[in-house]
Amino acid sequence: MTVALGLLGAVPATASPAPTVIRYTEYGIPHIVAKDYESLGYGQGYAAARDNICAIEETALSTSAQRSAWYGADAAPIGGLTRASTNLASDLYFQHLNDSKVVESLLSQVDRDVRDAVRGYANGVNKLLGEGRITDPACKTAGWLRPLTEIDIYRHQYAISVAFGQGGEVDAITSAQPGSAAAAKAVDPEFTIGSNAIALGSAATANGRGVSLANPHLPWQATSLRMWQAHLTIPGKFNVSGAGTAGQPFLWMGHNETAAWSGTATDATRTFTLFQLKLASPTSYLVDGKIEQMRRDDVTVSVRQADGSLKPVTKPQWSSRYGPVTSWKNGVAYAFADANAQNLRLTNTLAALAKAKTADTMIAATRETQGLPWMNILATDDHGGLGYTQTHSVPNVTDAKAARCNTSPTFQRDGLAVLDGSRSECAWGTDRDALRPGVFGPSNLPVLKRDDYFENSNDSYWIMNPAQPLTGFARIVGPVETERKARTRDGFTEIADQLAKSKFTAQSIRDLMFSNRDYIGEQVVDDTVRMCRELALGKACDALAVWDKRNDVDSRGVLLFDRFWDRATDSADIWKVPFDPKDPINTPNTLDTANPKVRQALADAAAELTAGGIPLDAKWGDTQYVTRNGKRIPISGGTARLGVFNSIGGAWDPKRGYTEMVHGATYLHVVAFTGPGRPDATTVLAYSQSADPTSPHYSDQTELYSKKQWVKERFSERDIAACTIELKILR
Repeated sequence: MTVALGLLGAVPATASPAPTVIRYTEYGIPHIVAKDYESLGYGQGYAAARDNICAIEETALSTSAQRSAWYGADAAPIGGLTRASTNLASDLYFQHLNDSKVVESLLSQVDRDVRDAVRGYANGVNKLLGEGRITDPACKTAGWLRPLTEIDIYRHQYAISVAFGQGGEVDAITSAQPGSAAAAKAVDPEFTIGSNAIALGSAATANGRGVSLANPHLPWQATSLRMWQAHLTIPGKFNVSGAGTAGQPFLWMGHNETAAWSGTATDATRTFTLFQLKLASPTSYLVDGKIEQMRRDDVTVSVRQADGSLKPVTKPQWSSRYGPVTSWKNGVAYAFADANAQNLRLTNTLAALAKAKTADTMIAATRETQGLPWMNILATDDHGGLGYTQTHSVPNVTDAKAARCNTSPTFQRDGLAVLDGSRSECAWGTDRDALRPGVFGPSNLPVLKRDDYFENSNDSYWIMNPAQPLTGFARIVGPVETERKARTRDGFTEIADQLAKSKFTAQSIRDLMFSNRDYIGEQVVDDTVRMCRELALGKACDALAVWDKRNDVDSRGVLLFDRFWDRATDSADIWKVPFDPKDPINTPNTLDTANPKVRQALADAAAELTAGGIPLDAKWGDTQYVTRNGKRIPISGGTARLGVFNSIGGAWDPKRGYTEMVHGATYLHVVAFTGPGRPDATTVLAYSQSADPTSPHYSDQTELYSKKQWVKERFSERDIAACTIELKILR
C-alpha cells in the first residue's frame, strides 16, 4: 500500500493508521500532512520538539512547579510566562494553580478538534524524546526531561492567556500576607509584548487583492513564547502555514489558500482590574455589609538545598471572591481579578482562524470563539477583503460602573480600574453575547471594515486608520484621543508615503518592513545638531550631522542618537508643540532644545560613548549584534521609543553596545495574494527555527534577518515537492 502526496510521489505506508508525513524545505521549515487532527498534532509536536525540545520541556518544568527542585529557590526563572523574580515564587504560583485544578475545570471549553490535536502533540513530543537523540546542551543531560502530558500543554496555554495579567503579579500573589505593612509591588506596566501588523485591502494594493504583514515582537530568550514556523495540512480539510508557539498546536498567525491574518498585543487595554476590599479583620472583608472570609491555601513545593537534598517549603496564598489578594495597606486589601482566569479557548480561536476562508469569516471566527486573551486581529483575503477586531478578554466594566465603583483617581489616564469590592454591584457585568461571565461580549468590542488598510503597533483601537477613528467603547477597552506611540506614527507615515507614490505590492511592503527609518530621528536630529553646535560638543555634532536617519547596520551616528534619546525621554515637556487629538499622527513635534534636561542628555550620551571607548560615529551593526557559535551577526532596526518600525532592542554594555537582543522582531511574514486561492508568501524568523546551537537552523534565518532577506515560502504542492530537502514519516 502507498500514500500518494501529489508530486512527491508514492510514499510507503502501513495499512492503518495512515502515517504522518513531514517534508522539510529550506531553513528547516516542516510541511506536515496528516489524516486527522490528532495525527496533525502528532507531526507538529514531533517537528517542534526536534527544533526546540528544551524550550518545550522547560516550560513543562515551570508549569509543573518544579524549578526550585532542580535549580534552587533563588535563581530567576526563564520562560516568559510570569514576572516572578525567583524560582520559588514561580513554583508557588504554578503549584497553587495546579492544586486548584483550574485548568482541568476549563477543559469543557476546548473544542474536539483541539483536544485531538493536543493529544497528538503530546505524543509527538514524546516520540522525539523517546528517540534519545537530544543534542541541545541546554537540556540533553537534564534530569528533569520527562514525557509531556496533555495537561502540560493546557497549562502552558492557560499560562500564556494570563501571562500579562496575573502572571505579571506573581511576586505579589505569592508573598502578600495579612497585616503586612509593606504593600506588594504595583502592576508592572512594562511587562508586555509588542507587535506591528498591517493589512492591506483592495483599494491600497496594485492588483486589488489583499496583503498581510505580520511582525510580532517577543522576548528573544523567552522559551515559553518561542515562535516556530510550520505548514499544517489535512488534505481537503485544513491547510495553513505560519508560525505559532513551540509547545502548542496550531498557529498564532499565518494564512491558508484564500485569507491571511496577523495579530498584535493590545497593551493599551487592561485585561484585569483590582478590587479594594474593606477589611473586617486581617483575613476577612465586607460585601454588602456581610463578612466574608478570605480563603487560605497552604502551598507546598520542593526546594533543592546547597547539599543537593530536597526540602519542602510551605507558604500560604490568600484569595477573595474576586481573585488572589496581592496586598494589605491602611485597613484595606487589594485583590487581583484577571479576565482570562476562566479562559481556555485560545486554541479554539487559532483553529477557527486557520479554517476561515475570507477576511470577514476570520473576524467572525474570533467573535464566535472568543478565545483570544490579549490580541488584535487584522485579516485580509484574495479578493481584497479587509477586517480588524479586538475581540479578546476585557473586564466588563462600563464607564457608568467605573463612575459608581472605581476608587482610582488615575483610571482615565492608565485604564486600571480599582473597584469597590465592598459592594456586590461593583462586580464585573456580563453581556448576553459573551461566552463567559464577567467579560464584554463582541458587540461591545471594536470591529472595523474598510477597503484600504489597517495598521496597529500596540496602541488602542482609536486609530487603526487615520481616516476613520473609532470611539464609543468603554474606557477599559482602551483610550481615545491620546498620544500615539512613535512606532504607530511611523507606520502610518510610511504607509501614506508609499500610497502617495503608488499602491502597494509585496515588494513595497517588504521594503517598508525593513526601511529602518528612525521616525524620531527624522523629526528632531537637525535641531539636535544645531543644539550640539551650541554646546560645542565637536565630534558628536559631526557624527549626528552625517547620520542617514536610519537604523541600518551601516548607519553611523545612530548609537549616539539612541543613547541621547534614551535620556531625553526621561524628561517631561520635551516638545514645543504638544499632542493634538485632531492631528494624532504629526503631534507632538518640534524638540525643545532650550530644555536644560534635553541639552544635558546629549552631553551625557556623548560622554558615555567616549568613556566606553566606542566611536561617536560607530556603525550601528558594530554596536548592535548577536553572537551565534562565535560568529557576530549585526542586527538592524531599533527600539520602539525611536519609532523604528523594525522594532528590536538589546542588552546595553557601555563598552560594547547592544550585545544580545532582548525583545523585538521574531516571525515576519508578507502574504500577498496574486489571484484567487494563490497566496505568495515570504517569511523570516529572526532568531531562526531552533534554539539548539548544534542545529543547522540555529542562526541561518538570523543571518537573513541581518541582511534584510526573506525566505520564499513553499505552500503549493508543486513547490513543496520540488524543494523538499528531508522526508520524515511518522507512525
